[in-house]
Amino acid sequence: MNFAKDSDLLKLKKQRKNKDLILNVFIWISAGLTVGFLFWIIWYILSNGLQYVDWNFITDDYTRTGEQHGIFPMIVATIYMVIASIAVAAPLGIMTAIYLTEYAKPGSKLVKIIRFCTESLAGIPSIIFGLFGMTFFVAVLGFGFSILSGALTLSILILPVIIRTTEEALMAVSQTYREGSYGLGASKIYTIWRLILPSAMPGILTSVILSIGRVIGESAPVFLTAGMVARIPESLFDSGRTLTVHLYKLTTELFSVDEWNQAYGTATVLIVLVLFINMLTKLIASRFNKANY
Repeated sequence: MNFAKDSDLLKLKKQRKNKDLILNVFIWISAGLTVGFLFWIIWYILSNGLQYVDWNFITDDYTRTGEQHGIFPMIVATIYMVIASIAVAAPLGIMTAIYLTEYAKPGSKLVKIIRFCTESLAGIPSIIFGLFGMTFFVAVLGFGFSILSGALTLSILILPVIIRTTEEALMAVSQTYREGSYGLGASKIYTIWRLILPSAMPGILTSVILSIGRVIGESAPVFLTAGMVARIPESLFDSGRTLTVHLYKLTTELFSVDEWNQAYGTATVLIVLVLFINMLTKLIASRFNKANY
């Protein structure tokens, strides 16, 4: 009888090991496919576009020469769009997350309403934001097709990402930080400003990374609010064409080999720009992590 029980236990252990092995194989395959798709896309774009990217392609303003061989105005417009939209959305999103985690009563109706609105905003297609921005910011408020109209539209679009990610980062901060600070007589504002926010800064920067990538990658809202003028915007009230909109324009035409080359070159600059921003922000986040320990 004991031998029978031992053999049954061995069979169960073998079955569990086989199941664990199968699951581990599927996990590694899934992770490998995810990483593989990323590297394949990067390799495909860079291998086709790097040969067309040079200093003149990046710095040339073809509105001066009359030839479409430069993307410098689009780079400037993209930078303006990113800075303006983050400057509007980041403070609103972070303050909203602070209210939800530190001030609001858990489970209250106001918290439920805010989270419902946030989730609803996150699920709206970007083209709807573009139509709203064109109707409200461009027409009603009279901003016209400008960087400001595009930035305000994109700030609404990225607001749910900043709120949810920042909220999760704040909730991940240990409660002992708050209790120790209050026990020493510190105020709520001081505790949030000097303890909670620095500890949650890596997560907050992650939300900024995701938002920057979303701003750079959007075309429909920008096309409907900022326009497609291929020139360097002198102010926020000027129209401009971002890199993504420029790439969209090139891919919808593609009448010549030169336009194909420009499309691949623009896509290469876009990927390199996003990778550079991600690496830079990760570096800053790691510095904050080291400072907190």
